[in-house]
Amino acid sequence: MKIEQDIALAVRLAEAAGAAIRPHFRSGLDAERKADASPVTIADRAAEEAMRDILQAEVPQDTIIGEEFGTKEGSSKRTWVLDPIDGTVSFIAGRPIFGTLISLLVDGWPVLGIIDQPILGERWIGASGQPTTFNGKPVRTRACRELSGAMLATTGPHYFDDHQGEHFMALAARTDHRRMMMGGDCYNYGLLASGQIDLVCEAGLKLHDWAALVPVVEGAGGTMCDWNGDPLHAASEGHVLAIGDPARLEDVVEALACQH
Repeated sequence: MKIEQDIALAVRLAEAAGAAIRPHFRSGLDAERKADASPVTIADRAAEEAMRDILQAEVPQDTIIGEEFGTKEGSSKRTWVLDPIDGTVSFIAGRPIFGTLISLLVDGWPVLGIIDQPILGERWIGASGQPTTFNGKPVRTRACRELSGAMLATTGPHYFDDHQGEHFMALAARTDHRRMMMGGDCYNYGLLASGQIDLVCEAGLKLHDWAALVPVVEGAGGTMCDWNGDPLHAASEGHVLAIGDPARLEDVVEALACQH
């Protein structure tokens, strides 16, 4: 399939997921706890089922990996990775900063990604060789002349273990930490792609958490990598950096390597 066809298919997935999610937003629905203690709702499952149904009908030869229903092996070298609600805690709390993440990997490398916020009607689309768009218009990351002026975001300190937390705080100390943002999940990466913030640093992410973010950030002129500065692929361990201005890559990696 051509990338334009893949994008059109991914957009259909986002529309189907949004239709499944919106009726449950701020509805007072209950959440269950998964084996890893993270929350899950009926909306998560309904959205992933809606996307899987489309993929099974349209591209049955492709592998599907979803947060809620695991892996369906395919015969091609293509893998769709789905996170129906990235930021379930925000969804449960009625905060419209969660997102549906849809990505396509070829030979383990992300080539297409969508961040879709179905309540606000906001959608970032990134694809290899194409500029990232936000609601159909191209967006760009912003320049960051000095790390000391960088605005840093992360989902929350409780997602780092003690060792990771020391490295994160070493990075934070070199940024404009008075403007550091907590919370946001995938929404932070969309903001970075749109030139609103400069850095996102996280650890412990799974493939479905980050795969869609790579084409979005990189298509907007930014870079995504692990904490060593290496590109992200299906076997990456989940230490994730998003950097709006690639010129700051060495500064960020150096700062992360330092401890108090």
